[in-house]
Amino acid sequence: MTEEPKFEHIKIDWPTAKDDDGNVTREGTVDGNYAVISMNRPDRLNALTEQTVAEISEALQMMELDMSVRAVVLRGTKDFTKKPAFSAGADLAAMVDPRLKMNVPMHMSMAMRTRHREYDNIEQFHKPLIAAVDGFALGGGFELVLACDIVIASDRAIFGIPEIHRGIFSANGGVTRLAPKIGLNRAMRAAYFGEQFDAKTMLDWGLVSWMAPAGDEFEKLVHEKAKWLGEAPTTALFIIKKCVKFGTRYPELGIMMEQLGFGVNSASFDSKEGIAAFNRKVRCPICGGKGKMEDGSECPNCKGRKRIKDTPHFKGI
Repeated sequence: MTEEPKFEHIKIDWPTAKDDDGNVTREGTVDGNYAVISMNRPDRLNALTEQTVAEISEALQMMELDMSVRAVVLRGTKDFTKKPAFSAGADLAAMVDPRLKMNVPMHMSMAMRTRHREYDNIEQFHKPLIAAVDGFALGGGFELVLACDIVIASDRAIFGIPEIHRGIFSANGGVTRLAPKIGLNRAMRAAYFGEQFDAKTMLDWGLVSWMAPAGDEFEKLVHEKAKWLGEAPTTALFIIKKCVKFGTRYPELGIMMEQLGFGVNSASFDSKEGIAAFNRKVRCPICGGKGKMEDGSECPNCKGRKRIKDTPHFKGI
C-alpha cells in the first residue's frame, strides 16, 4: 500500500483494510466500512484555507478506489479548544497566492475557479458522503455541507452564509447549491441578510436529514448511519447519488441516467445477492425454526412459518 500523504489541516480515521486473502493490510480505528475526515484547525474554528479544501479533496480521491472505504464522514475535529465547529468559514487572515491581485477581476475569477474545482470534486465523490455538523457551519463551511449527500446535525449546530456582512457573498457554490435544497426564497433570505439558522430550522427546511443532542447521542447517530451505508450495496448507492444529485437538474437526462444505471447495477454482485437473499429462506433465529416459542405461543418473528427470508450479504461490488 502506498504511503499516506502528510496532511496538515485534516486528520483521517480509517477502517481496517484486508487483501483478497483476508490478510490485514491496514489496522483501522473505525468500526465499519467507512472513513472519517476531520478538519483539524480547532484554534481557528476549522476555518478554511486553500490548503484545507485541497486536502479534503485529495483525501477523498485517495478513497475512491479504496475498497475498504464504502462511505465517508466529513466533520470538524471532536477536540475543539474554543467552541465546537464543523467549519466557521473562510480564514480571511490566511495568505493567498501573491500573484493574485485583489483589484484585478480576472485574477479573482481565476482564484474562484480553482476553489470551485475542489468543491466540485468533493460533491462528485462517488461514494456516500455524510456531513456531521456539530457547532458552526458558516460561509465556506456551510458550502462544504452543501456539497455532501447527507447532513446529520447536533442540536447546537448553526448554519449560515454571513458573507454579506463583509461585503462579499458565498461564491464557492453556496448561493447556487443552497436554493435546490431549501427553496429559492429561503436561499435568497439567507444570502441577502446573512442570517444564522439553528439545526431545528434546517431540519424543518429539509437540509438536515437527522438531528440529535450534542455528545454521545450525536456520535452514536453518525456512526449508525455511516455504518449502514458502509454495509449497503455500493454500486446502487453510486447510481442513486448521480441520478438524484445531477439527473434532477435535467429531468429528461435523469430518466436516461436511471435506465443506464439500472443496467449497470444489474451486473453487480450486490444486486444479484439482494435478489437471491429475497428468495432464500433460512431458519428463524428467534424460535430456532420451530415456529413456536417455549410457552407454545406462535413465534412473533416468523409467524409460525419456521423459516424467513435471508438478509443479503453485500460486498460493496
